[in-house]
Amino acid sequence: MDHTAMQESAKRHLWMHFTDHTRYASADIPIIVRGEGAYIYDDKGRRYLDGLAGLFVTQAGHGRTELAEAAAAQAKELAFHPLWSYAHPRAIELAERLASHAPGDLNRVFFTSGGGEAVESAWKLAKNYFKLVGKPMKHKVISRAVAYHGTTHGALSITGLPGLKAQFEPLVPSTFRVPNTNIYRAPEITGGLLDGSDPEAFGRWAADQIEVAILNEGADTVAAVFLEPVQNAGGCFPPPPGYWQRVREICDRHDVLLVSDEVICAYGRLGEMYGSTRYGYVPDIITSAKGLTSGYAPMGAMIASDRLMEPFLESGEMFAHGYTWGGHPVGSAVALANLDLFEREDLLGNVRRNEDAFRTTLERLLDLPMVGDVRGAGYFYGIELVKDRESRTSLTHEECERILYGFLSPALYEAGLYCRADDRGDPVIQLSPPLIIGQPEFDEIESILRDVITRAQALL
Repeated sequence: MDHTAMQESAKRHLWMHFTDHTRYASADIPIIVRGEGAYIYDDKGRRYLDGLAGLFVTQAGHGRTELAEAAAAQAKELAFHPLWSYAHPRAIELAERLASHAPGDLNRVFFTSGGGEAVESAWKLAKNYFKLVGKPMKHKVISRAVAYHGTTHGALSITGLPGLKAQFEPLVPSTFRVPNTNIYRAPEITGGLLDGSDPEAFGRWAADQIEVAILNEGADTVAAVFLEPVQNAGGCFPPPPGYWQRVREICDRHDVLLVSDEVICAYGRLGEMYGSTRYGYVPDIITSAKGLTSGYAPMGAMIASDRLMEPFLESGEMFAHGYTWGGHPVGSAVALANLDLFEREDLLGNVRRNEDAFRTTLERLLDLPMVGDVRGAGYFYGIELVKDRESRTSLTHEECERILYGFLSPALYEAGLYCRADDRGDPVIQLSPPLIIGQPEFDEIESILRDVITRAQALL
């Protein structure tokens, strides 16, 4: 198809995800046709720096022929077989490899098709586990405000974004929210109790709100706490010092499972194979996906503690849960090749060596009146936009529609940077580039952002 035919066909037949289709009533839909390294290209031949790694996914960059070849070789050998009472070599090899990197005794790998399914699996496992050990009332889940955990009914119920949930109510009951760790907004989050000048005090307060929620609901009814190492929605909230250690203590005290939702944060995004490793805590379950295959095949995994498997082994009960595509042979082969590439090219080391430079480059933007905060870790950053930096006054809904979505998002793309403008929580620009980039690409990102944000300021 030529450009015109593709536009007509897309507008006629393609239902895009999380998309307001009216935006394309009189405008072209961007059509991406290929990728190479850290760049993507549209059907007109224009090049864009992939500042979001697709969707926090393409860790190794685009056009990696070795990953495509791994998929083709596996498809020729064994294209498909389910893991329903059977196994195949690639799933066995991948499970062992993922477990070898996981902290503590997280040695049991349950494969899924993606991240939302991994979160769904973790909640089901938590409820099933507690029933088997004689605590059938433990079924509730605690998560953080503004956090995103997926779109399936269970994962969406855990999600802390009311705007994404309203149209699908009623959802699964028994989920509860606690404050997140956005220290930039500490005065608002704590009701004026803390101003954020003492990160440890803020982290302790935020963690303690989890215990308050557990006690309010009754510890004998709470099964799990779902938290991301660095929270995505709202714009990359890193944990304050001591936060995770306090959360671990609280969960242990009340026999509540700690689920580290690492769908974004695993596989190098924060410079370690798992985000929990970076912050020095051992969860009971890790949920993961995205970077596991660098996007060359759909794949997700729930990685669980040995102790969560024990009741199933002792009782002969099965975990009555699974997915047709979980542990797909081709996806498993691609994931193994991807992990080989990680080691061969030291992608984790590249993130660790360059993350300070990435942060420093982005912090140059703090001289712009509209940039309130730059926050994140590894190759995962959010830039919060404000009307007034001194008062930290945020943009109104109308200003977000007009400036964030009406101007910034298309202007950044037009300038050659694919990233994400988002107002789930406060308005931010999110960056999550491939793990292969360095200073030249950091400078390119900063230059484009500086130009577009400067022009956006004039619209306030």
